[in-house]
Amino acid sequence: MYKILCLNKISPVGTKRFGEKYTFSPEVQEPDGILVRSASMHDMELGENLLAIARAGAGVNNIPVNQCIENGVVVFNTPGANANAVKELVIAGLLLSSRKIPAAMDWIKTLKGKGDEVGKLVEKGKSQFVGPEISGKMLGVIGLGAIGVLVANAAVNLDMEVYGYDPYISVDGAWKLSRDIHHIQDVNDIYRECDYITIHVPLLDSTKEMINADALNQMKDGVVILNFARDLLVDEKAMIDALNQGKVKRYVVDFPTPAIAKTPGAIVIPHLGASTQESEDNCARMAAEELIDYLENGNIRHSVNYPDCEMGVCQEACRIAINHR
Repeated sequence: MYKILCLNKISPVGTKRFGEKYTFSPEVQEPDGILVRSASMHDMELGENLLAIARAGAGVNNIPVNQCIENGVVVFNTPGANANAVKELVIAGLLLSSRKIPAAMDWIKTLKGKGDEVGKLVEKGKSQFVGPEISGKMLGVIGLGAIGVLVANAAVNLDMEVYGYDPYISVDGAWKLSRDIHHIQDVNDIYRECDYITIHVPLLDSTKEMINADALNQMKDGVVILNFARDLLVDEKAMIDALNQGKVKRYVVDFPTPAIAKTPGAIVIPHLGASTQESEDNCARMAAEELIDYLENGNIRHSVNYPDCEMGVCQEACRIAINHR
């Protein structure tokens, strides 16, 4: 019997994958595996029985990955499972930032109680919310993983001129990328040339605050920046300064903080990137299947701290796998 600890509410589309060999709940003691979404595990004690952790999502900054490496615990994520949900919100962010839609909707609320005057007031006041179309504009996509590829392809279909940068793009990612996307070798070219820039890279020491004062100074005046990846990819102080100075026209971000939420020019979304039922179902299903395949067969797919390992279906009573440096 395998014991699975669920640290968050997990879609039943995933948990129903566990059959009679499994018991799973938030109260499980000494688990063999853990299913997690957003709960922080950094202060948790990892039991001796723990073999694997599966995150129903892409980022794993809430999991003590280095400790898991030392303990021989395989950490899985679910790349691509929420990619379409995030892509759709990024495209919405492009439109919101270009056409001044949030400000226009807020202004309409001020007309409450104006009665028959509303129509005339709208015609008189709407000119203040004129904005450009995104068709024909230059979009830079930094990071061409599961989400970045979908965003880039969707933008091409909206008649944008798309520039993609990713020195580590996978073969699968390259196959999926539209041939109309310009492959950029130097990220600084995107900073200098693009009207819109969207970030889709993991948060690492090498990418933390990659959008900093130096990067912002290279950009066009009035650039629009979208961040649906991780808040710490952007130096918040530098971004607030750039917004206040008009260097950045709009900053669309899915990670609210007190400082950015009150800054004019910021369009702040309450972390809705993967908040669709389809995305939650896809992530839960994929995470559960990764745990099952590892616990029962020793197979590893989509681990962030171990290489993929495909050994087929275990037909014998047991199988020994040695994880070594």
